[in-house]
Amino acid sequence: MTLSHERSHTVGLLNSSAPVHMLGVWQEERHSAEIKMSSCREGAHCAEMAMVCLTDFEEYAKEHLSKATWDYYAAGADECCTRDDNLLAYKRIRLRPRILRDVSVSDTRTTVQGTEISFPVGIAPTAFHCLAWHEGETATARATEALNICYITSTYSTCSVEEIVAAAPNGYRWFQLYVYRDRKLSEQLVHRVEGLGYKALVLTVDVPYTGKRRNDIRNQFKLPPHLKVKNFEGVFQQETTVPEEYGIPANTLDPSISWKDVYWLQSITRLPVIIKGILTKEDAELAVEHGVQGIIVSNHGGRQLDGGPASIDALADIVDTVQGRIEVYVDGGIRTGSDVLKALALGARCVFIGRPAVWGLAYKGEEGVREVLQILNDEFRLSMALSGCRNVAEINRNLIQFSKL
Repeated sequence: MTLSHERSHTVGLLNSSAPVHMLGVWQEERHSAEIKMSSCREGAHCAEMAMVCLTDFEEYAKEHLSKATWDYYAAGADECCTRDDNLLAYKRIRLRPRILRDVSVSDTRTTVQGTEISFPVGIAPTAFHCLAWHEGETATARATEALNICYITSTYSTCSVEEIVAAAPNGYRWFQLYVYRDRKLSEQLVHRVEGLGYKALVLTVDVPYTGKRRNDIRNQFKLPPHLKVKNFEGVFQQETTVPEEYGIPANTLDPSISWKDVYWLQSITRLPVIIKGILTKEDAELAVEHGVQGIIVSNHGGRQLDGGPASIDALADIVDTVQGRIEVYVDGGIRTGSDVLKALALGARCVFIGRPAVWGLAYKGEEGVREVLQILNDEFRLSMALSGCRNVAEINRNLIQFSKL
């Protein structure tokens, strides 16, 4: 069995009506394939390495991307404490599995903002996908369309919003937005994506200034000449003497952004507004009061304020504050299907992954992103079954406890 056949075999076994006891058959076959590929694990050359978990894609990306590109994607702010704690925090959460629950049939489907997705994982807004793969965001869009999940397109895409829609016309997409000193820039983007059929705006609120990412400074990171922030193509040509920051002129973002700008945004669009970057119950309550439709609990992958909480550690307080009035999502640190299960048990409607999607791109473009997502889906379904959950509705806080260590 080739690895590609193995993956499709996995999908067949782990569909919504697959008996869980069949996992044993698939695991034996996969183990056999992995033994054949063991020389890859020892560093020898071979045709294809077995990609079993998300960290395999991380290792591949680190080996194959340029140092400056890898450092850009991997960067956290300052000492990277928050970036690293995003991962460690999940390891402090333990599952409390229930047994004898008849998990012969399982269903991972859920809805976000009223739209059904195949499982509760989406792609967080991440910039510059063309640094990892020549097709960039169009490859990501096709992968998410194929798996029927949500893709939050970044303002800082190296493909335009029009190109992304053309590549995956039936995909379910939200658009991530910053507020700029020149409000017309933001307003034009809003009208473009609304006209293209994007289904929500994700207002990122934790970047009044860009965090200090030390390796980017050391590397003097900038986009290579053949790549552009395509959504602003031609907009800043008259300002070529102004220093650049991540592909656009420095000081373009507006540090005076405040809650009144949420009202401004609502006044120019009919799209739902989701706020990304909330970490406290006080701001969660303000978000509800300002009429937004969702919150993404996020510390920007640890790339902004170092020393803040891990996203998953902030989630429960925010869920308790919101009390179901709006949907709550989380990103940061998700690496396994059991991480997805833990986040849902703490009240997240859906999780979003950032860096793992880029690792998948670096591996094999669209196919690599699909593999990353399928592995997460398979692991999530298995974790659900082993915890006694037959569907997403059965996941609740009784499923988890926090480590005493």
